[in-house]
Amino acid sequence: MATAPAGPDAGRVPSPPDLHAVPMVALNYGVRRRLGLYLNPRAAAAADWTALAEELGCEYLEIRRLEGRPDPTAALLEDWQCRCPGGATVGRLLDLLRRLGRHDVLLDLADCVEEDCKKYLQRKQEQADQPLQVPAVDSSVPKTSELMGITTRDDPYGNGTEMFDAFICYCQKDLQFVQEMIRELEQTEFKLKLCVFDRDVLPGTCVWSISGELIERRCRRMVVVISDDYLESDECDFQTKFALSLSPGARLKRLIPVKCKTMKNEFPSILRFITICDYTNPCTKKWFWTRLAKSLMLP
Repeated sequence: MATAPAGPDAGRVPSPPDLHAVPMVALNYGVRRRLGLYLNPRAAAAADWTALAEELGCEYLEIRRLEGRPDPTAALLEDWQCRCPGGATVGRLLDLLRRLGRHDVLLDLADCVEEDCKKYLQRKQEQADQPLQVPAVDSSVPKTSELMGITTRDDPYGNGTEMFDAFICYCQKDLQFVQEMIRELEQTEFKLKLCVFDRDVLPGTCVWSISGELIERRCRRMVVVISDDYLESDECDFQTKFALSLSPGARLKRLIPVKCKTMKNEFPSILRFITICDYTNPCTKKWFWTRLAKSLMLP
């Protein structure tokens, strides 16, 4: 029997990914935790996380702030991703570890890092290869997409979707403050339209899918209500990071942090580079609602 000729790609070994083109978000929790086990301990004989922080351009006060975190290496990497969304790549991190002489880290994590990067690139490729979905012609009643009828004023058949001036990211314990926000911004001369999950979103759909749809496509801005309870909320964490990913470095003024209570814990590091509205400051409280409303009314 004749053997079919081998194609040009037969037997070819896949080339390793270009790690300088892979963003830091590709690294999963396992790699970050093991990296912290190497770099968190302060050692005289080897470069630790503080040396990496200096290589990343952190100043003394920033390093002192990170010292109080349970996992300073993880916090440092989060800060780097927010400050330099385009330059925070896996390849850059490995270059810095190499420059610091941490060949032990590189040797131990090489396989895990490469595996995470391959999975990330594979997911991106699969998303890019997805064919355009053309709706089938059907004479029956129009079928509703999962994300069409998600708010109380949506047309259930997808003929009209409700739009908002701002998505409000909050935890349940801060709902009383959110109700005051509704009174001050919706029921006054500002007449803004806020998206408040407990009031406006219909039950029965995946929380993460709805949040992404509302933040990216339905709301012009997002207000993040910050408190100690906010720090414990997985939903708030997802919503905040998702909004930041849409506007790296807050260049589009898409995300507005609001501090609603005096906090015992440290203010979220991923938001510290964005100017805030501080409801807890008695000296500026009389300007608070006007400042917030004007920021939400910007084009």
